[in-house]
Amino acid sequence: MSRLLLNCDIGESFGSWTMGLDAEIMPFIDCANIACGFHAGDPSIMRKTVSLALSHGVQVGAHPAYQDLVGFGRRSMAYATQELQDILHYQIGALDGICRAQGGRVSYVKPHGAMYNDMMANPAQLRAVLQAVASYDCSLPLMLMATRDNSAAQQMGDEYGVTLWFEAFADRAYDSAGRLVSRQLPGAVHHDPEKIIEQALTIARGDQLTASDGSALHLQANTLCVHGDNASSVAAVQRIREALNRQSAS
Repeated sequence: MSRLLLNCDIGESFGSWTMGLDAEIMPFIDCANIACGFHAGDPSIMRKTVSLALSHGVQVGAHPAYQDLVGFGRRSMAYATQELQDILHYQIGALDGICRAQGGRVSYVKPHGAMYNDMMANPAQLRAVLQAVASYDCSLPLMLMATRDNSAAQQMGDEYGVTLWFEAFADRAYDSAGRLVSRQLPGAVHHDPEKIIEQALTIARGDQLTASDGSALHLQANTLCVHGDNASSVAAVQRIREALNRQSAS
């Protein structure tokens, strides 16, 4: 991957309830992390979102979660290793089937919410997720958080033959370890579009960010998470897309 890819959590509507501006954000992203029904989405929403992604040439990624519709997949849940791998295979396979029916395929996996955070905090859970991806299709990259030191995760990915796509965030503050600052703390989320765009370009250039304690932080990232929740966030993503295009052309 020679350029920073923009990824977005998408397909998170459910039944008659709509969430996100999927059609508006799709032209500006490279990768669509499509909900697989456990935290959001349903078979019809999955089909429509896959169709939208394929029509724009956007890579389809499975966005599996804990079975937690009420909590939107943001609550940690206790799963045995085999149970975790079962729900991953169930969700990846469901989305992959919908993709194949439309002439596409799932291109990568990005766990959602608490599952994502738990695998970053617990090496045993990251290993379980890697085993699940490798046994389903070892050609599928796994998306996970870039930190100050990606070496332990990279070593584990290499062990299972799974490519890792390290993810950074343009709208979040980082601590000195390269972890996201808790949303409960002031300044954890950037709201100024200019600051968000500048952080995106800093990451794309491979330059240093400033961590919350003032230390220099370098993130080696393959992909940048963006959001399409509202009109202002879509406008910010469009500006990031245009800025990245200008940067790559210069």
